[in-house]
Amino acid sequence: MASITYSIVVPVFNEGSVIDELLRRLLKVMDTFKEPFEVIFVDDGSSDDTFKKIAEWAGKREEVRALKFSRNFGHQIAITAGIDSASGEAVIVMDGDLQHPPELIPEMIGEWRKGYNIINTIRQETEGIPLKKKLFSKAFYKLINLDSEVLIQPDAADFRLMDRASCEAFKALREQDRFVRGLTSWIGFKQTNIPYRADARHSGQSKYSFSKMLRFAINGITSFTTLPLKAVGVFGLIVAAISFIYAAYALYVRLVLDIAVEGWTSLLMGVLFLGGVQLISIGVLGAYIARIFRQVKNRPLYIVQEKVGWKE
Repeated sequence: MASITYSIVVPVFNEGSVIDELLRRLLKVMDTFKEPFEVIFVDDGSSDDTFKKIAEWAGKREEVRALKFSRNFGHQIAITAGIDSASGEAVIVMDGDLQHPPELIPEMIGEWRKGYNIINTIRQETEGIPLKKKLFSKAFYKLINLDSEVLIQPDAADFRLMDRASCEAFKALREQDRFVRGLTSWIGFKQTNIPYRADARHSGQSKYSFSKMLRFAINGITSFTTLPLKAVGVFGLIVAAISFIYAAYALYVRLVLDIAVEGWTSLLMGVLFLGGVQLISIGVLGAYIARIFRQVKNRPLYIVQEKVGWKE
């Protein structure tokens, strides 16, 4: 088989109702190119017929192949597995819910042909996205960019093209707690952005609940900034300064004015407040220590249970 020019990586989780329409649109786009391509699905532990449908397509089209994880390892890990397996000179990552339009791929390839290593896409608008999610996203990017060593592009999607050189650099990063948008910014290379309008989901429901979004945000912030540690340090200094001022006032009242300092309520509130600050500080430290603990165990990022579409 000729060497692959384009690899399309699609992480999926319980997207059985979307697979047929996704592949119809995607293959229609890719068939317009003369160069050979492959479509790599990474099934992140689906419980529906997602993998079965992909296997059926793999029997009809030699370009379609898939990895099936032994369990759900997460969206960012699935992206990593797809890039690990891709052999194309240009690797395009896109979600499987059709909010990343396949019709944008020719424009991305056009930018790659101009000499860019990484082509990112920037969401202009998304149908059906609640206002609270939009506000949460804006707050997250403002917060992470306050202290990040590299700019994390606001409203960036995991819909991007990476050339072979940037893919090899990305594959060398084996962090357990992965934030792919940050990692692709960190590796550098010549990058550009393409705006796009995300459509509403074709069918099914979003797999990103608010709790998952919150974990994703915390993971991104702790991966690329030490802002929580700095914030706790500054807060501790403020509390210490207030405590010293109050202590000086108490001594002045007792020694100079010779008035007994009363107020068990204020004493109790102070103890509880300082205790709360200490627990928060320990919690923030614990989050960073937990990341170190997961990393030093050096477990594999994922386990592949089954493959289809690859020839031995």
